[in-house]
Amino acid sequence: MSDSKTHKHIAKMLKKHRLANGLTQKEVAKRAQMHSNSYAKIERNDRDATVETLEKVVKALGVKSSDVLPF
Repeated sequence: MSDSKTHKHIAKMLKKHRLANGLTQKEVAKRAQMHSNSYAKIERNDRDATVETLEKVVKALGVKSSDVLPF
């Protein structure tokens, strides 16, 4: 998977799991201790997330990294 496809996949999976958990972007951002605009940009694929940020978001969603990452 190319970088753009990888980032697109991650964004799609974050949104899928957020909605499946009945959470708003603001709730996920709060749980991940980040600004809601920053989380929204990641979910829209407007911003790349660092590994550290992805770790926080995955924990905030209560899923495994393998549920979000394409590898």
